[in-house]
Amino acid sequence: MKLRKLEMELEKVEGFAAPSPALEQYKTPATLAASFLHLAFMSGDIEDQTVYDFGCGTGILSVGAALLGARKVVGFDIDESAVAVAEKNAEAMGVSDRVSFIQCNISDVSEQILSEKLGRADTVVMNPPFGAQEKGNDRPFLASAIQAADVVYSIHNKGSRAFIEKFIKPATITDCFKTEFPIRKTFDFHRKEIETIDVEIYRIETSGIGPD
Repeated sequence: MKLRKLEMELEKVEGFAAPSPALEQYKTPATLAASFLHLAFMSGDIEDQTVYDFGCGTGILSVGAALLGARKVVGFDIDESAVAVAEKNAEAMGVSDRVSFIQCNISDVSEQILSEKLGRADTVVMNPPFGAQEKGNDRPFLASAIQAADVVYSIHNKGSRAFIEKFIKPATITDCFKTEFPIRKTFDFHRKEIETIDVEIYRIETSGIGPD
């Protein structure tokens, strides 16, 4: 599927009905989600792969991975209502046969993967919290991701590379792509209709790190 077609399809994905500021629930824009997934697809990390989506929200990355030919996709999110919308989106987009969702805290993902006998994924895709409400909110996502898959794609604030490289050792960053994240006015404390922030997409190879 071409990039523009993927973007058009992801525009149809329903967002949060009642987003939580504490969970930093912003719908990933279709343009960014499509570009993010297409990068992974062009690197051979989506098609015919098992893909996990951490902090999946309403499932835009999960659905997109399936549309790009992932063999199996599992999304994980703490918010039960978001998972319900994600399941609805997968059904509406015709990918529910290859996409499923699990409601759990990110710190419990490894236990869920083992208990559900899901096994290690080929790729994790995720748009974790940036830490706007509480610094360090992205750390549990990174820690779980490098335990769960061979390759990780993750979106972070611009300038995060030094921290991420130190945090994920012995896993390594192989690529870094700079882009923009337009955030629409979602909460009362937002002043602008659209706030655009600079972000970086990291591709991480985990060197076979796995659950203890």
